[in-house]
Amino acid sequence: MIFHSTRVLGLAVLPLALTLAACGGDSTPVPTPKSDRIEPYDPGASKAANESALSPSAVAPSAYVVKLGPLAASVGSKAMGKQSMGTALQIGQSRSVADTASVTATSALLQWQPTTRGTQVSALSFVAEGARGVRLGVFIEALPEGSVLRFYGKRAADVVEVSAQQLQDTARRNVEAGVPDAEARTYWSPDFGGSETSLEIEIPSAANSQNVRIAVPRLSHFTSSPSEAQEKLSSSTGSVRKVGESESCNVNATCVPDYLDQSRSVARMVYVKGGNSFLCTGTLLNDAKSSGTPYFLTADHCISDQAVASTLNTDWFYRAAACESSEVNPATKRLTGGATLLYSTSATDVALLRLNDAPPAGIVYAGSYFGAAPSAGTAAAALHHPGGDLQKFSLGTVLGNASCVGNADCTSAQSGSFLELGWKQGITEQGSSGSAAFVQLDGQRYVVGQLFGGQSSCQAPNAPDYYGRFDVSYRSALQKWLNP
Repeated sequence: MIFHSTRVLGLAVLPLALTLAACGGDSTPVPTPKSDRIEPYDPGASKAANESALSPSAVAPSAYVVKLGPLAASVGSKAMGKQSMGTALQIGQSRSVADTASVTATSALLQWQPTTRGTQVSALSFVAEGARGVRLGVFIEALPEGSVLRFYGKRAADVVEVSAQQLQDTARRNVEAGVPDAEARTYWSPDFGGSETSLEIEIPSAANSQNVRIAVPRLSHFTSSPSEAQEKLSSSTGSVRKVGESESCNVNATCVPDYLDQSRSVARMVYVKGGNSFLCTGTLLNDAKSSGTPYFLTADHCISDQAVASTLNTDWFYRAAACESSEVNPATKRLTGGATLLYSTSATDVALLRLNDAPPAGIVYAGSYFGAAPSAGTAAAALHHPGGDLQKFSLGTVLGNASCVGNADCTSAQSGSFLELGWKQGITEQGSSGSAAFVQLDGQRYVVGQLFGGQSSCQAPNAPDYYGRFDVSYRSALQKWLNP
């Protein structure tokens, strides 16, 4: 179905039902891979997306400030402890916003001003006391054609811009997936690492501002920041806690340069479910044609419906700047365009997404192996973001196959659809969920599963963790996209 805008009093107002724009990449043919695997693909710097600096509008609009007090009780903890079975790490809580709960109430707060570039602009600022980040749930009923929404925190240089077309595309994907109308039309902003997030609306000068019909009925209040760095524990000790506060036995991925290619395939995930915010880990996968389509592997218990997939933000190259450093790699890039959910199932706790934004320059599409499950004793490795921390590396062995049902403990089973792994170096924690396990074959590394959960800890590193078997997921469904 092709969308055509409707005209009201000579002004274009865009309803939110559009067709899905195809998302893909370079379809140049490449040699056929081995029959039991898909090779990794490094597109190189030539795949860099064009980037331009964004800023708020030419004027600094007078913003009505919506203030929320502190939460009555905090949700989420950075002390992860035992890695739970099939449970994502919650870092934020849904909060209702009375001032902007309806379109009518929100419209009354918007103060429109002309800009020097021939447009009109208005802004609202949301402050949640004590929040370590704020994501706004913006309900879009209608916007004039040519509208732009911008989001930023206290640092106005950190701006995320979303066009009316992008908002419509997100809503359409949600509607086509059966998401209820109000939820389908809700766009979740990025967070900016503090207690304040601002929303700026810019419309053409000829547009009627009454046709801006939006509301912000709720926001997600982060109780734990996914991007804190070098925060002093106390003035008396002057000690510095690690980014994300994962357990001390975890190993910075930067310390293992031999796994740099796999590291460049892995991203930290931040997403919203029911207004609450969560962390997981995912891996960019290659397809048999090396098409550059951004297929993204994670766990079903992280993302299992389109409404949640639409809220996905991914942080790439989020690792330490140097081996023994707690400084964040300055090359870290964030994508905020969400994703399209292609497939998910609890049978192997797998979810396959297609990112709506092109991946940043420098990424690698990981290879995958769908032959026989790796045998006990096979060396395995993982790259992940425990507790939302800088990327970590774990090294261990396959212990065998396992059967996992629901969120109950897994049990060893030769015919099970999960892999059981034990670690010799590093562990996993909440936040690592969905991350890939790699094994090496013929000198190359391939994904063989994604993390469901487990029992590993610094005190018991060899306690088993469990990964949904990629070969089972591939034969069941994933080959439809990865090797049609």
